[in-house]
Amino acid sequence: MTDRMPSTSRLTVLRPSILSIALAAALHAGSAYAVEPFVLKDIRVEGLQRTDAGTVFASLPFRIGDTYTDEKGAAGLRALFATGLFKDVRIDVDGGVIVVIVEERSVIANIDFVGLKEFDKDTLTKSLKDFGIGEGQPFDKALADRAEQELKRQYLTRSLYGAEVVTTVTPQERNRVNVTFTVTEGSAARIRDIRVTGNKVFSESTLKGLFDLNDGGWLNFYTKADRYSRSKLNADSETLRAYYQNRGYLEFEIESTQVAISPDKQDITITINVKEGQLYTVTGVKLEGEYLGKEEEFKPLVVIKPGEPYRAEAVAETTRQFIERFGTFGYAFAKVEARPDIDRATGQVMLTLVAEPQRRVYVRRINVAGNSRTRDEVVRREFRQFESSWYDGRKIKLSRDRVDRLGYFREFKVDSNEVPGTPDQVDLTITIKEKATGNLQLGAGFSSADKLSISASIKQDNVFGSGNYLGLEVNTSKYNRTLVLSTVDPYFTIDGISRAFDLYYRTTRPLNSQGEEYELVTPGASVRFGVPFTEYDTVFFGIGFESTQIKGTTALPNSYYLYRYQFGESSSSVPVTIGWTRDNRDSALVPTLGRYTRINLDWGILGDTRYLRANAQVQQFIPITRSFTFAINGEIGYGKGLSGRPYPIFKNFYGGGLGTVRGFDQGSLGPVDVTGAYIGGNRRVNIQNQLFIPVPGTGNDRTLRLFGYVDIGNVWGENEKMTVDSLRASAGLGLSWISPVGPLQLSYGQPIRKKPEDRIQRLQFQIGAAF
Repeated sequence: MTDRMPSTSRLTVLRPSILSIALAAALHAGSAYAVEPFVLKDIRVEGLQRTDAGTVFASLPFRIGDTYTDEKGAAGLRALFATGLFKDVRIDVDGGVIVVIVEERSVIANIDFVGLKEFDKDTLTKSLKDFGIGEGQPFDKALADRAEQELKRQYLTRSLYGAEVVTTVTPQERNRVNVTFTVTEGSAARIRDIRVTGNKVFSESTLKGLFDLNDGGWLNFYTKADRYSRSKLNADSETLRAYYQNRGYLEFEIESTQVAISPDKQDITITINVKEGQLYTVTGVKLEGEYLGKEEEFKPLVVIKPGEPYRAEAVAETTRQFIERFGTFGYAFAKVEARPDIDRATGQVMLTLVAEPQRRVYVRRINVAGNSRTRDEVVRREFRQFESSWYDGRKIKLSRDRVDRLGYFREFKVDSNEVPGTPDQVDLTITIKEKATGNLQLGAGFSSADKLSISASIKQDNVFGSGNYLGLEVNTSKYNRTLVLSTVDPYFTIDGISRAFDLYYRTTRPLNSQGEEYELVTPGASVRFGVPFTEYDTVFFGIGFESTQIKGTTALPNSYYLYRYQFGESSSSVPVTIGWTRDNRDSALVPTLGRYTRINLDWGILGDTRYLRANAQVQQFIPITRSFTFAINGEIGYGKGLSGRPYPIFKNFYGGGLGTVRGFDQGSLGPVDVTGAYIGGNRRVNIQNQLFIPVPGTGNDRTLRLFGYVDIGNVWGENEKMTVDSLRASAGLGLSWISPVGPLQLSYGQPIRKKPEDRIQRLQFQIGAAF
């Protein structure tokens, strides 16, 4: 009986080689090559267990009623082997009937790993499936052997040279098999010695200190820097080359690198043989080629200093700036080559910078790719490079920074692609990888200042892909309870004017030095607009309404009691807000370069309170090296009562703790009233200095950094004199981490200028710290 079941599925497998198919066809098609052509009466398939018969019929190049020939038989064998489903295929001729006899490959029922520690099991299972070894796929012994060898190779990259992998295939019912990879990992080989030979100018210990790899370090248990890796060794070799070439050794060479492993495969010795060459001094820099008649504009960009030793970094930086400057004139594909003219007899080198601007181009089209949720206009409105205008590298860089500061994307890049057949046009493709911009959180936290707190929030920085912000935040910490509903439209107008609404209810419970507490309850609402005056400058205008209630009885500090006695328990205010910000940092969360400046003025024009409250802040980030960043944060606050009314005490500034002077208890600096309460003051000065360094073993990961700090500052009341002697200071170490729930800072500090009455708190941490 002829089996004509329709094909309902097709398995994806790795196909055998053409050679194996040809050999199989030659071995198993004997009868097919010995027959005269005839008309097919029927086709039968024998030997199927799991494969659908329709898959076989669909692969055959002949049907019932066709004329069968030797060539069609051979083609049918090749097609069936090419499916990868069969271990053996034979075609027999029985009168006018073709009989296709197959032997199916076993199907993998399960894949398991035994003894696996170094790698994640799920990751390996996925990799093997991509390799052709996966549950539900036909088993191929050759593929299994290759997978075994690849797994061994991966262990070699982890310095596990003694690792052994054994593949076991266990038959199961219905022509299925279980595949088990049994791993004996052994212990990792360690680098016992790194030697640098041929060096004369710099000591071996100095050169070895440049490497990520090492032959003994107290953090190796964490960094695994004593595990050999070819990629790490190559990177260290380039670091060594750059070190010499940045100190005048232009012809420095690494002649050879030897890696030796002990017979027991546990110890590794690395020997790097170098040829230092001689020291070269730059005698001058010449510009040659086409500079568009603007040589005088390019000369200030040269950072190569005649009379100083040759520095490869300075040469690379100069060529980079030249290329960027050509880009501002529309030359997207400019080339600049630094040609050294070496005089070995005198140890001098003359550098010639040869420029070839190529052709000037304009941007035909700007494309946005990779956005599945964010609207194109959200990205396009940040671009300062326009379509149908001359290419401008400076505007493209500015646009890239603006898009990056949105915070909506995990990755972002801009590519320039030539338009085929039109040499003076390019298309810009903005490729983005979106990240989750929503945050739904319900949890508990603990901080050194607020103790146990319950928090819940729902925030969306990119609502429906529109670029708008919507947030509802609830915080129930011991000293600061908050309920805030906020919405921000960053492009309320097409010119980039933003609009924000805030509706809030805040409860603040300052701490009395005697351990007593009182409450300040402030409900309110505000609206503000941000007007961009330049690419970096925004001016804010706003108005709001708020009411402050002073609650407390016996625990109420005397100063609050007197204020409440004079103006009542509740005071209302209508503040007008005027502010200005300038932000040219390279990142809002983890900046390494640039400056952030902010000035904010609250002016209570109506209500029970009339006051002026000003606050100014400047942050400067200076890259010391690629990994080290120095940051300084300065802040000044000033408040004054107006129209003959005193400055509201609940608008006071506070100091001490994270964000001000670390090492002192949160909010404990400044005036103390007669009841012993810390009431803050109307003037505040803070100066924070920090040096950020990467956590060892994390490379240049800017989201996790260590820092050392020195803080100076204090708070003063209206009747107190601001003096240098009254300043407090502290120094310490800390950890900064951009965690999934927000920026986190942990610091341990020691006051270096303090008074006997000050409250000290050396260990402090907080989620949400900005600096």
